[in-house]
Amino acid sequence: MTMQLAISQAEIAYGLGEVPVGAVIVDSKSKQIIVSCHNLVETCGDPTAHAEILAIRAACDKIGSKFLTDCDIYVTLEPCPMCSQAIAFARMRRVYFGAYDPKGGGVEQGACIFNQPTCNHKPQIIGGIKESECSNLLKDFFGDRR
Repeated sequence: MTMQLAISQAEIAYGLGEVPVGAVIVDSKSKQIIVSCHNLVETCGDPTAHAEILAIRAACDKIGSKFLTDCDIYVTLEPCPMCSQAIAFARMRRVYFGAYDPKGGGVEQGACIFNQPTCNHKPQIIGGIKESECSNLLKDFFGDRR
């Protein structure tokens, strides 16, 4: 259900001409959704307006803390190195993601941020959730652009 909400956010991004990535942050204790966001890089003209960054900012604001230690994030695409580092800085408990990103991933591909000795926090990682649905959304988006 939570990844499905992230996919719905990604679909909204797609409709806006944004790379279709959605993120949802959940309180791991109450299971309540704190915030859901999608990419707004093009809309905002901001290369840091990834779904994860926007969700982390909104959740911190809503909770009133720079740490999200009792929170989990669901993302339709493996977080990039920038977003992975933000997740570590926020000390999030767990990361769930859909599609793997062999080109720009920062969790299990590429930089593997959480495996670096300088990373201050390593959340639990669960990848491949609704992977086909998440991956197909991205393939369709980039296919439409070519």
